[in-house]
Amino acid sequence: MNAISQGLEEAEKTVNLQDSQYYLNRELSWLRFNDRVLHEASDPRTPLLERLKFAAIFSSNLDEFFMVRISGLMEQIEAGVYPQIPDGSSPKAQLKVLHEHLVGKVEEQHHLFESELRPALAESGILLLNYPDLDTDQRRVVKNYFEDHVFPVLTPLSVDPAHPFPQMSNLSLNLAVIVEDPETGIERFARVKVPDSLPRFVTLSNDRNGKDESRPTWVGLALEQVIAQHLDRLFPGMLIKAHYLFRITRDADFPLKEEEADDLLEAIAEEVNKRRLDGFVCRLEVERAMQAPEREWLIKALEITENAVYEIEGLLNLKDLFFFMGLPFPALMDPPWIPVVPARFKQIRIAEAKDSAQDEFPGAIFEEIKKGDLLVHHPYESFVATVEEFIAQAAVDPQVMAIKLTLYRTSGDSPIVHSLMTAAENHKQVAALVELKARFDEKNNIAWAQKLEDSGVHVVYGMVGLKTHTKTALVVREEGGRFRRYVHIGTGNYNPKTAKLYTDLGLLSCREELGADLSDLFNYLTGYSRHDAYRKLLVAPLTLRPRMQGLIEQEIRHARNGNGGQIIAKMNSLVDADMIRLLYKASQSGVRIDLIIRGICCLRPGIPGVSENIRVISVIGRYLEHARIFYFENHGKEEIYIGSADWMTRNLNRRVEAVVPIEDTNLKRELRMILDIQLQDNRQAWDMHPDGHYVQRRPADGEEERASQSLLMMRALANP
Repeated sequence: MNAISQGLEEAEKTVNLQDSQYYLNRELSWLRFNDRVLHEASDPRTPLLERLKFAAIFSSNLDEFFMVRISGLMEQIEAGVYPQIPDGSSPKAQLKVLHEHLVGKVEEQHHLFESELRPALAESGILLLNYPDLDTDQRRVVKNYFEDHVFPVLTPLSVDPAHPFPQMSNLSLNLAVIVEDPETGIERFARVKVPDSLPRFVTLSNDRNGKDESRPTWVGLALEQVIAQHLDRLFPGMLIKAHYLFRITRDADFPLKEEEADDLLEAIAEEVNKRRLDGFVCRLEVERAMQAPEREWLIKALEITENAVYEIEGLLNLKDLFFFMGLPFPALMDPPWIPVVPARFKQIRIAEAKDSAQDEFPGAIFEEIKKGDLLVHHPYESFVATVEEFIAQAAVDPQVMAIKLTLYRTSGDSPIVHSLMTAAENHKQVAALVELKARFDEKNNIAWAQKLEDSGVHVVYGMVGLKTHTKTALVVREEGGRFRRYVHIGTGNYNPKTAKLYTDLGLLSCREELGADLSDLFNYLTGYSRHDAYRKLLVAPLTLRPRMQGLIEQEIRHARNGNGGQIIAKMNSLVDADMIRLLYKASQSGVRIDLIIRGICCLRPGIPGVSENIRVISVIGRYLEHARIFYFENHGKEEIYIGSADWMTRNLNRRVEAVVPIEDTNLKRELRMILDIQLQDNRQAWDMHPDGHYVQRRPADGEEERASQSLLMMRALANP
């Protein structure tokens, strides 16, 4: 053992890497990610409607956080369960810290909307008014709209001895109405649900062609105010004493006993239907004007504590601000981006192939893949012209014998799913693994699974005890009397909508070892296979963790032998304690580590003697960073991987994931370039500090702005 290694080992012995002080709380780390999202809504450099979008994303994210994470902590407290977590926090302690954080941030969000964004909208010709601000003509429009469109769908529900407290659906927006019988003087509580079947914002006028340019071009009113001003139509003969808006959030993380389910499809469909009404209430949002008696009555009726109540000043449910992205105000949005078609794909469009006689089908995309591996980077490069085209051509190519694909999340009208159905109709062997347990996409996946089965596709519903999160496709093609396998292995879902919003990577290849590995993986997923060895692929929960750990240990050995060492890892979340401890050991050994982590990071960078060689950044921008890239310097023999897995315990132990090595030198160079651009970002990147707080980078005086997503768009345009 050399002196350097001996000194490092002695230093390591003085630090207990199991100590909770070296780990950040997962839930609080996620909230800090959402804080960075909210910052985009407050940043004046962001176009106005995009700011509204980020405010809406902040609310949408919080809804899911309450439905899954907060409700989970509440269940642990109720059951008296205190799981051991790396940072050592108890469920009660976590809930207290999270509540304190959330109260301030929710208030900040609503203050931002009411005091800054709403006035800015008005200045730009978008007036979201309150009912008292309406003129006579506008009130007439509201009255007519109420009578024609709203009144017929409303169902007022009274609460009295004959009418128990109504069951309310998850995330429902409601009016609590206090009515008085003028004959008896008795006051009653009633509930009116704001129907989600109607637009949240009612358009009163939308004049885009007015001659007066100073005239507002869109004027609207929130639907709940339309209802509130016409409550006398719902309660004729009664006195309307008061009305208050409130919204409830229910636990939505349902447990599923897969081993006991005779039909997984039926069992999940049943649980999805229960989710709307059966989960306990974990949050009550009320308008600040609600009086104490009504507030206390709701708390008691919903069986919640005061800590579950969030007072809102102004508009409730800012998630509905997504509505404004549909208004025709392009100057208030990011410039439109049309994904670039990579040069190697420009001549292989399916439209040309369809014009060919079937026996002369050119198989253009497969011929191109045979020339060498292809790397695609969405949304900078077109998902439609690459991945969709790959499946579409396979569906109609007479030489293709079989198609296998995993579906975790897809769009409501998925071209890829339609291609699979077309392939089945063309008498190809088609197998689709549809993950029914993809949270909040279960209903959509159930519908697609049934359509696929009806068209003749062999549908498998995942594996008991594991979610299938891998993003993989396999095409088997007969060529000259032998079979050749073509593969797509990616970081993102087969979803054309999110492919425009998320940054993801995919590899198209016909390397024999990858084809053989995917054949083994699909047999593992669809049949009774205990295959646990793969040639190239890293597969969770079998080989991914040990191989990733081995790659980190390899860098440690290089560093201890005086040969340096470098790791760059880009992912969505870093939570797994074993992986964090190994990164700490690598840092202690002198390995330089750069982590690009969009969301949760439980590792604390920059701690002397522990993680001073680790830097963590988070990139928040126009697109959701979703790609996973893992780079290991390996003493000049670089190894680089892409795939579907984060370094979270669930990904490494409880999900089926696939990570693929990139072996083409040019593609390695491309991936390293992507990493370097993000590491040098001085506009959209945030530096993480040892205490878990983040500080956004800004260009120094005279320094050119380097926004990584903008640079990648420009690069795509420059290299068509």
